Amino acid sequence: MPELKSNYIGELRIEVTGSYLLGDAPLGRRRLDRLDRGRFKGPKVAAEIVTGGMDLLLGGSDGALRPDVRLILKLDDGETLLIQYRGVRHGPPEVMQRIAKGESVPPDAYYLRTALVFETASKQYDWMNRIVGVGVGRREPGAAVYEVFEVL
Repeated sequence: MPELKSNYIGELRIEVTGSYLLGDAPLGRRRLDRLDRGRFKGPKVAAEIVTGGMDLLLGGSDGALRPDVRLILKLDDGETLLIQYRGVRHGPPEVMQRIAKGESVPPDAYYLRTALVFETASKQYDWMNRIVGVGVGRREPGAAVYEVFEVL
């Protein structure tokens, strides 16, 4: 079987600046998180999150949470970067409850992975328009943090 290869892109740190509970909707428990601050930094990319990001987080009957995120970032060259991703976070119920309470939980106690796509008009970052990223995440109090890799 072929080996999956990747290149490290950088750390994506996203601060949750507000939450709105929609409650038990037909598709599951929905929470809307505002994501207006944070940074994406790595060897070939540097950007700040700007106001307007949103996570349409869905909690399923299986206990898993499924982020559905749109982020707007200002690249250091002044251009704009759009990041979109979906993923899944799950773990033992007691671990998920601790995270929900804002406690710090070791990332190896749960699973948090995302699939990212990028869009930009920047010539310098045009390569990002043609890749798929994978985020290996952890939840910190007030922030989600992902180590982002380009899938080769």
